[in-house]
Amino acid sequence: MDSVVEVKRQTHEEIEHLERALYTILSKPQSTHEGRLQTEHKASKILDRISSRVVTLSNLYQDEESGKAELEAISSKDPGDLTEFYSRLGKITEHYAKYSDSMGLGFELELASFLDEPEPAEDDDDYEEEDPIALLFSGEEQYGKYLDLYTNHTAYSNLKHLGKRLGYLQYLDVLLAAQSTTVHSELPRECRLHRDYELYIKALHTYLISFTKRAQPLTDVESQQKEAEETFTKQWEAGEIEGWEDRRQEQAKENGDGIWCAACQKMYSKQTVYDAHLTSKKHIKATQKQASSDLPPANPNGPPTQSIQNGQQSPKDKHRTAALLTCLVTKLVIELAPALNETKSNVERRFSLTAREREQELLEQSKPKPAQTPATNNGEPAEEEEEEERIYNPLKLPLGWDGKPIPYWLYKLHGLGVEYRCEICSDHVYMGRKNFDRHFQESRHAFGMRALGLPNTKHFHEITRIEDALSLAEKLKREGRNEIFEQETMEELEDEEGNVYNRKTYEDLKKQGLI
Repeated sequence: MDSVVEVKRQTHEEIEHLERALYTILSKPQSTHEGRLQTEHKASKILDRISSRVVTLSNLYQDEESGKAELEAISSKDPGDLTEFYSRLGKITEHYAKYSDSMGLGFELELASFLDEPEPAEDDDDYEEEDPIALLFSGEEQYGKYLDLYTNHTAYSNLKHLGKRLGYLQYLDVLLAAQSTTVHSELPRECRLHRDYELYIKALHTYLISFTKRAQPLTDVESQQKEAEETFTKQWEAGEIEGWEDRRQEQAKENGDGIWCAACQKMYSKQTVYDAHLTSKKHIKATQKQASSDLPPANPNGPPTQSIQNGQQSPKDKHRTAALLTCLVTKLVIELAPALNETKSNVERRFSLTAREREQELLEQSKPKPAQTPATNNGEPAEEEEEEERIYNPLKLPLGWDGKPIPYWLYKLHGLGVEYRCEICSDHVYMGRKNFDRHFQESRHAFGMRALGLPNTKHFHEITRIEDALSLAEKLKREGRNEIFEQETMEELEDEEGNVYNRKTYEDLKKQGLI
């Protein structure tokens, strides 16, 4: 179908259907955090789809030549001559008679995926439809409720010129303090001007952007960041943002004497000394590092007394990237203040729990939540149907601490797919080399060795067959190494009356009923 007018009409129809689907999704009340987040992600996908169709429609309207040519073709100077119009109308009617699905099967399926609720499988016990939203978050983030800032806290603690190191709770308090001031304004000036701080604040900005998009999909974080960047640029050019000047570079600029090298961050008093250091390995390496960090390159060949004013960047422009990222992180922290407060409360609560209570909490989180059933007309809740949560695990991978299968690469790394069979342990199979090595000191293997009348010593390590264990024991006896069997006679046991016997004597007396 080559009618531009009909394509425009169909695009308008798709946009209208998407808007109705958006209203239907947002009108459903959600009582849980998980349900609300799933609804927001669906709404975000619909909005993206609408934006795409609007762009397509705008391009069609801007293409005036094709639309004008079609209008001229179906119109005629003679009002009674509508031959071309009815010809095109017949083609459109024939097209929709042949393809009754006006919007296409793909669009219908897309709408159904937005509106239909996922139904769990009834017969297949090994299949479970994974929640795609849950896969976006780590275990610490708990479905977008809390922030996982442990990696950023580690990078913060390793900053140079930091001074006193803070704990994780104190680090969260520092971020929350950005509600009234700029984030990390408590850091010393030397720390904020260091290269490590720029790398740290960049990583923090990347994580906060990612978390906002995942936990608040309907928030237009890109527009907020762009607006904050424009505000920062105006303030930076007006000189309203202070505290990012290098004191040594400022001093050189004010005095007007000496030659400052921005790459090496060092002042040279004479021209000869400055020229000599240009060929040094330290200067070449510093220049390459400066070029790779997206900063304006130094101009070592410029006039010696004008290296600051003309040949190099200004004192503040060198740290503009770090200052900009600090401003953007401050904006994000203000928007994420509720989540930060919830994160702090959760960390404090977890610190007050014992190890057993934490394990119990993880077990409760891994259990399926009972489905919420609607209430009847009388206000009484309907019968609850609790369905056991199914885990989609076709490879039969072991479960991790969060109750989900561990990654396949970790499964291969630890060799958990390799089977080790031990005949002494009644042909029990151990998965992975680590579990196999550990089982030689466990009760199952020790019981099997005692049943064979052999001591569970290091001589029998790696021996899994009964025949091999007996052969090794006979060989050790022939070689006169009877010390491995002295364990039976050296171990002392005490009866109820306080008499002490060696193990062999104690077992003989017990069999005879004398003890």
